[in-house]
Amino acid sequence: MKKILCLFVIMTSMSITAQTKSELLKHFEGYYKQMKNQGDVQGVINAMTHLNVLQPSQQRLDTLAYIYVSEGRNLEALNTIGIDNNPTDSEISTEVKALALKALNQPKRALVFYEILFQKSPNAYLAYEIADLKTQVNDLAGAKASIDYGLANVKDEMKRAFYESQQPYEVSLKGALTYLKALVLFNLNKTDNLDQAISLLDQALAMDPNFNMAQLSKDALVARKAPKKE
Repeated sequence: MKKILCLFVIMTSMSITAQTKSELLKHFEGYYKQMKNQGDVQGVINAMTHLNVLQPSQQRLDTLAYIYVSEGRNLEALNTIGIDNNPTDSEISTEVKALALKALNQPKRALVFYEILFQKSPNAYLAYEIADLKTQVNDLAGAKASIDYGLANVKDEMKRAFYESQQPYEVSLKGALTYLKALVLFNLNKTDNLDQAISLLDQALAMDPNFNMAQLSKDALVARKAPKKE
């Protein structure tokens, strides 16, 4: 009799737990939809976190990490999905790791994921990002190869945003690649390639006169040419 009673209690408890979990899932699914409709990003994050605790899902984690990185919350994005390169990573996961690591000034680690993305879907945008990262880690030959690919495949309508000034701005991706080509060329030989690098920066500015980074770089290189006052 005691055994039957214990079994009944256990089964009842399991039934209540399952019912409670089902109700919680329904609640947070509804909460998620409402937060999404309201455009409440933090509410969406909270809902997805609760849903994942109740019903773990790698797809949900990847989406949650993407929301974090879209909001500039890069550490939280990486804490959600990790920083390891896993063969089972989804494309979203790979993109999140690339973006977050670059934003956190980890160019070597970010390069791994950008190159995976490029292998799957090569394009001029990714070529620029890879060239930029390779310039940062002083792989100038690799950066030049990526720039050459980008310039060969860029289209006129492609744009690239820059955020170094108080007012963010966009320039043509071709102009951005030309700017990067000038920097790589200069760093390959800071004496012999100085004039050619300035010429490339002039080309970038001709394409996009508002290209602040190109103008700043040109001013710095022109200043190197000026004779030093004794």
